[in-house]
Amino acid sequence: QVQLVESGGGLVQAGGSLRLSCAASGRTYSSYAMGWFRQAPGKEREFVAAISWSGGNTYYADSVKGRFTISRDNVEKTVYLQMNSLKPEDTAVYYCAARRVATSTSPSDYDYWGQGTQVTVSS
Repeated sequence: QVQLVESGGGLVQAGGSLRLSCAASGRTYSSYAMGWFRQAPGKEREFVAAISWSGGNTYYADSVKGRFTISRDNVEKTVYLQMNSLKPEDTAVYYCAARRVATSTSPSDYDYWGQGTQVTVSS
């Protein structure tokens, strides 16, 4: 079992930055791949970024590539999403998720989810 709690969301102006954190509990956290997803009102949940269990491999949606960075600290059991050059279209609830072993860009492949944190980018 893995429990996930996101934090760090908020209101920011376009061009600004935020860093999201996802704190995990559970003894086997370090063996899980982690992902960040987001869901805007009226839209489906979409992939943002993912990182392998070791942190050695990262993946990004084209819409955030070059602006967002995913990282993890397996000692602190935390995964981060550094978001720079934010745009109004980045406004959404952001979720972190955990999946056994391999990364995936599909939400349905993930086993555990946090409750989400709201990110609002004003123009």
